[in-house]
Amino acid sequence: MPTRIPRIAPSEITPQEVYFNRRALLAGALASGASALLRAAEAPPAQGAALSYTPNPRYSVSETPNKFDEIASYNNFYEFGTDKDSPHEYAHTLRTRPWSVTVHGEAEVTGTFNLEDLLKDQPLEERIYRFRCVEAWSLVVPWVGFQLSNLLTRFKPTAKAKYVQFTTLYDPRQMPGQREPVLNWPYVEGLRIDEAMHPLALMVVGLYGRVLPNQDGAPLRLIVPWKYGFKSIKSIVKIGFTSLQPRTAWNIAVPGEYGFYANVNPQVDHPRWSQASERRIGAPFLAARRPTLLFNGYAEQVASLYQGMDLRRYF
Repeated sequence: MPTRIPRIAPSEITPQEVYFNRRALLAGALASGASALLRAAEAPPAQGAALSYTPNPRYSVSETPNKFDEIASYNNFYEFGTDKDSPHEYAHTLRTRPWSVTVHGEAEVTGTFNLEDLLKDQPLEERIYRFRCVEAWSLVVPWVGFQLSNLLTRFKPTAKAKYVQFTTLYDPRQMPGQREPVLNWPYVEGLRIDEAMHPLALMVVGLYGRVLPNQDGAPLRLIVPWKYGFKSIKSIVKIGFTSLQPRTAWNIAVPGEYGFYANVNPQVDHPRWSQASERRIGAPFLAARRPTLLFNGYAEQVASLYQGMDLRRYF
């Protein structure tokens, strides 16, 4: 059955400024000397710290974004539990600095890179994207990040690189949900390389102009707005270039329900519910559902990637 969206009274919604203040890390007085500078460099940015970015209207929808608390308190991030509010409650255990990303596979430039080095010279922009979950609920989110292709080209993928594989951090001490055999940990996702190079594919480090909250995939996550949300992998620590289609977490767990492509398609139902309509988070529970849009409304930009493919077979 479809996931039932809980009704949240306005009085129960935490104001944005209170949320950020509660989650902010208290900065102590810095001692002088090299050791103090090292500790400062390794400290995670305060949750909710403001980012410097430029709005990008070219890739943004005109729909009104959801409220911050609707985005930050209702998540699928099974590394912190299977309930929608579990990530918001438990993700404070995730340590986002120091953080590195290992690049491997069919590329000329491979190795392990400090996150700050990867972000260097990447101008951040805000894009307002539709976000669609396979469970038939949707959001409109103002993400802050940079074009994925800008990062991938730095590694100079070879002609053998047909796919890009992404892997989430595996650390059950920080991610208590990984202590349960819900999935074959660590979480792995993948894209065809032409999908990954599409200008809509976004590497994200923030939302609402601020540092990405832990429960939303800090410090580095992917957004692929024309696909169901489980393709937009969180807390990335590995990027691999492969010649073969990678095996992905949900496709391994339930191959009949979660395909590799996972393009939003109202004509292809999940075996346990219809995908023909969706409910916008934050709307009154009895409000009319919205028709699901092919490719989540991004068909004009991405349909050519799948020309000639049977989208019922390659779901």
